Amino acid sequence: MNDNTSNVNNFNKFEDIQKEKFDFANKGEKLSDQKLDTKPISYFKDAFIRFSKNKASVAAAVIIALIVVYAFLVPLCTSSTKAALLDPYYSKKAPRIVALKEDLGIFDGGINIKYNERALIIELAKGVGAEFDSDDEDNIISLGESMDSYYQPVSSYEYYGVNAGNEDVYQSRTDAYLSQGFMYIQIEQSEYQNILDWQEETGLTILYPLIANNEYNPDTSNANYWYKMNSKLTPVSVDENDHVTKLSYSEDLVLQDNYMRNSEGQLVYYTYIGGGTTETAQYKVRILYYNYYIYNNGFEPEYLLGTDSSGYDLAYRMARGIQLSLLLAVSVSLINFVIGAVYGAIEGYYGGATDLILERVSDILGGIPFIVVATLFQMHLAAKVGGVVSLLFAFVLTGWLGTAYRVRTQFYRFKNEEYVMAARTLGARDRRIIWKHIFPNSLGTIITSSVLVIPGVIFSESMLSYLGIIKLGGSKITSLGTLLSDASSIWTTYPHLMVAPAVVISLLMICFNLFGNGLRDAFNPTLRGVEE
Repeated sequence: MNDNTSNVNNFNKFEDIQKEKFDFANKGEKLSDQKLDTKPISYFKDAFIRFSKNKASVAAAVIIALIVVYAFLVPLCTSSTKAALLDPYYSKKAPRIVALKEDLGIFDGGINIKYNERALIIELAKGVGAEFDSDDEDNIISLGESMDSYYQPVSSYEYYGVNAGNEDVYQSRTDAYLSQGFMYIQIEQSEYQNILDWQEETGLTILYPLIANNEYNPDTSNANYWYKMNSKLTPVSVDENDHVTKLSYSEDLVLQDNYMRNSEGQLVYYTYIGGGTTETAQYKVRILYYNYYIYNNGFEPEYLLGTDSSGYDLAYRMARGIQLSLLLAVSVSLINFVIGAVYGAIEGYYGGATDLILERVSDILGGIPFIVVATLFQMHLAAKVGGVVSLLFAFVLTGWLGTAYRVRTQFYRFKNEEYVMAARTLGARDRRIIWKHIFPNSLGTIITSSVLVIPGVIFSESMLSYLGIIKLGGSKITSLGTLLSDASSIWTTYPHLMVAPAVVISLLMICFNLFGNGLRDAFNPTLRGVEE
């Protein structure tokens, strides 16, 4: 008996069984309360769900978002006066926030300095001199009492030891902004009157007595040497008989002033040095620079990240540098994405002679060193279109080659799949097959490569700026690389100039790489619907 006959006989046996002998095992029972959600999920929603499960990528995205917010929020919150403020006297200063300094003792604009005895007296004397009262004939203020002065640059000090010259050394914490102390400037007579009016209105003192030019003033150009001292900068006292006594350091030390006085014994606050009218007459005056800064700008010197090597607000410059780096990197990424996608799609889809010719063009462009292109563009194109635009051209000239290679590889991978052959059989045009069928399946790899272009551009731009190949430093524009270059020779003394830009560049590099990896996994079509 063959197999067909056996199957027919078995079927006939089942036909003889009556259906009344069968019954449902769970008839009338509800198997489950769970409802199956069969609502379709879009490609991008599915990608977002899978991306949100990647904690490292989400954290990287949050950090990138915070950096972007900082870059665009700080310039909006910074007054135009402070943004354009270039103050060489307050260059390379540490971070300083007045409220935090007074309440918590942080962000005090301070630096740790070791002073010998004479240097410590000179520094402390700045706070003593700032407490000068024109109505007090004696003006006796000890060094210890001056520690309570608002203008005292030395917030604390302690004995450290003895140096090689057998001098006592003190370790101090010094406010670098107040340490500027006094200085001589030249102003017009009208400005002198404006300062007097401002002093009366605010109660703050800018103008202080000039220092006498005598044997007790070893350096007539230094406005901080207001007390009597000898040629070795040791403080001295002079009695009525012109007997000179050297003074040694102690907290009770009282300094004897060496202010200029006229023939009637009155203090001199200015000297006439030129000019023909009461408006244009030039006066030499001695000022307390801290209050003069407030007079000119309307606020106390406060800098979240300190000041850069030129005297600009480092927080503002950092924000502008991040803006430049991000805008340049995103622009390069988008342009390279478009060019590379079109070029690679044509190569991979058509193949053959078309691919061979286009690949040879890519090989020629790929053999050009980027640093040579950037240098040539900077030398011959920057003067016409600007440094940023010339750098953009340099990045775009060969930057799309990597994207084109990846797209070409993906098209070779997918163009012979069944769904492509089916679309071609149904009469779909090449353009529709390329952009509607093959390209979406390549999107994950392409997006990843485009995102990873961003940290590469930021790093390259920073490197070129750091090496001085491109010049992006100025009053209105700067880059992170330029800030690093300016700080490279002085970062051991002023570490904040190097730390802040370096941390931002590092975060951008790491976070964009993590972010790109997360996008790669999220847009991978083979993982769609897979629970991780």
